[in-house]
Order: sequence, then structure tokens, then C-alpha cells
Amino acid sequence: MKHLLRIALPVLVLPTLAALPMLANAQLTGNVALTTDYKFRGQDQDMLGKNDYAKTRGFKPAIQGGFDYAFGESGFYVGNWNSSVNWLKGNSLESDIYGGYKFKAGPLDMDVGALTYLYPGNSAGNTTELYGSASYTDETIGSFTLKYSHTVSKDYFNLAGNKGGSGLKGTNTGYLNLAYSKEIFPKVTLKAAVGYTNMSSDIRRLGYKSYVDYNIGASYDFGNGLSLAGSVQGANKQNAYAAVSNPGYDLGFGTFGKQTYSPNKARFILTLTKAL
Repeated sequence: MKHLLRIALPVLVLPTLAALPMLANAQLTGNVALTTDYKFRGQDQDMLGKNDYAKTRGFKPAIQGGFDYAFGESGFYVGNWNSSVNWLKGNSLESDIYGGYKFKAGPLDMDVGALTYLYPGNSAGNTTELYGSASYTDETIGSFTLKYSHTVSKDYFNLAGNKGGSGLKGTNTGYLNLAYSKEIFPKVTLKAAVGYTNMSSDIRRLGYKSYVDYNIGASYDFGNGLSLAGSVQGANKQNAYAAVSNPGYDLGFGTFGKQTYSPNKARFILTLTKAL
């Protein structure tokens, strides 16, 4: 954990702190967070352990942070979000750059834009998506958001191995997510989401399956921008994404003791966030 903080703090926190004088302008907002396990669409983002075998423990802490800038009342915005990660050899940072346009459509809050996931240490994981979402909020029943993201880059998080010369593509992979939130007690908000990743035909050809992910939990607002969230996150189709965690022993007539771990395994995750 100390090693993780020593590496990630300068990258994630210092740029945000440098922007603090600008946060007086309501158009610029920021946040920093600590989490016990960073999952993206139900999958662990800290996977590489000793000798690059999969980590099996549930505590895989990450430090995260970013900012958003809104261009006045125009509806246009840009932003950046970062997290420590460890699933792509040679890389330890995910840096997301995005921009879009928000507008009203009757009772719906609409949002359309583009997002690029960058992995500076190993660009094979770089992925770009276009997205669109619609949100509806009712004081009695809560808030619902339906969002769809569509991959336009040549690969989807290196699953097709395009940059490595596989000749396959992750383009047209799609992700549909439905999220719900409702304050159920003062300062306590229930949050739940379910998503579906529809892999490109090339990725499915490699044995990776389209899958459903889920996230259910609650958050507590301490005030002054500080909140703590606890949730259970995971996904199905675990065997399709299993990685070797222990190679076992080759006895000449077979391997004994070989073990695997799936990043889709359900985990209880705590996340402490400070809005700036």
C-alpha cells in the first residue's frame, strides 16, 4: 500500500491540488478517492501479481482523482479522471480524457460525448468510445440513468490483441448500463446498477464472452464533500476471463495444483471520496 501511494500520489493528487485556486469558479470541480478494489464494468483492474500471475486477494487498493470543467451554461464540458491500475504489463496508470454536451429533452437530462482511456506505459490498452445517456429523476421514486457506450477504436482494452498484430478488432463492442439511486435515509443513498458488455465478433472468437455486470450498495454523506460508499460488484461469465493464479507443478503426465482467478468475481468494495 505504501509503495502504491508513493507512486500514485504525485500523479493523481498533485495536479488536482495545483488546480485548487481555480475551484473557486463553480465551473471547475474535482475529486480524489481511495478504494479497496477498482473494478471497471465488473472486472478487477489490479490483476498482475508475482511473475505476472493473477492476484487472488480481495484487497487491491487504488488511488483515484480527476476534474471536470463546464463551459458556463453552454452545456459543453471536458474532464480527466485517473486511477492506479495493474492489469496491463508495463503500465500502472489509467488516464481518461473526455468531453461532451449536456442538454434537457423534456423531463430527461441528456448527455452525449466521447471518452478515451489511456494507458501511458502500454498503449495496447488504449480504447476510445462514444457515449450517450438519458437520466430521469423523481423525488419519490429516485433517479434512473440509461447509458450506452460504443467502441470506435481498433481494440477494446487489448482483448482483440490488435496492436500485437492479431489482425482482429474490438471495434463495435458496446456497453449498456442502467443505474438507479435514491436517498433512503438522511445522508444515506441507495445505489444499484446493471450493465451488459456486448463484445465484438472478433473478441468473442477468441473465447471471451459478452457478460452482465452488477453493482449494488449505499453511500453516506459526511458533509463538506466527503462520502463513503460500500458496494458489492462483480460479473457473470467468470470462466471466460479466468487467468492463471498458480501454475501448479508439471509432473510429466499432467499439471497438478494449477489454479485460476477471474476478475469478474464478486467483491465487497469500500470507497472514500472527497469532492473539491
